[in-house]
Amino acid sequence: MINEQQLTQFGFKFGRNGAHSARSMMIEELKELLFSRDETATKQDYEDDIVNFNILHKPTEKSRTLTFRHLVDLYGMSMDIPLFNIFRQWWELSEDSQPILALQLAVARDPILRNSASVILPLQLGEHLPRETVEQHLAHDDPDRFSPASLKSFAQNINGTWTQAGYLEGKAKKYRAQPKATYVNLAYALFLAHCHGLSGQRMFDSFWCQMLSQDKEHLFELAHRASLRGLINFKQISEVIEVTFPNIELPKVAQQEGEQ
Repeated sequence: MINEQQLTQFGFKFGRNGAHSARSMMIEELKELLFSRDETATKQDYEDDIVNFNILHKPTEKSRTLTFRHLVDLYGMSMDIPLFNIFRQWWELSEDSQPILALQLAVARDPILRNSASVILPLQLGEHLPRETVEQHLAHDDPDRFSPASLKSFAQNINGTWTQAGYLEGKAKKYRAQPKATYVNLAYALFLAHCHGLSGQRMFDSFWCQMLSQDKEHLFELAHRASLRGLINFKQISEVIEVTFPNIELPKVAQQEGEQ
């Protein structure tokens, strides 16, 4: 069984705090930053671009420093972190995949955002999501932890991220939408499931794949596309499923008991 210490080494984060106490997932800043550098860029390169060269056009040195800090908190921004490494290798394969891909990594690294998935994902298409519902969810385990103003701010950040990724739509009022996941998103979801020690059918039953779609056949279709493009090797014979990653160096994980 994979423990939190191992997952932390891969780049996952745990605990009670997360970047969404301060910002949304900052998709536009992330796109501009990654566009300016190839995948060999280092964490120091990104810091120079943001803080010293101000390519994100922030008004003050403090805002530039905070922006860099939030992006590192959300994404890692270092090829030494396996979750960011694969994310960066696949980032430019499909522009359509980028908002959900950013969400996938942010969910892996921000416990506050990850916990909000249990509110967002069960909503029916078109169902209204009052901000207060997210606030109540945040306050559920410890009602006195956050002030009303903080809860409102956190909920706005969380809703903003799910909106940027296409899971919510609307400005003043938020409604559930269904974004169009790509083969890149499915391959990354399978990678996240692999990091948890899952294999075969259990990968497709995982939170990471179910976040993309509840339709198993659609997930299999995306897996076939990812396989054709060389991101994964996907074999499906009746109920037996095999997924391997031929072109990336995977973190060493122990498969969960009962896996083949």
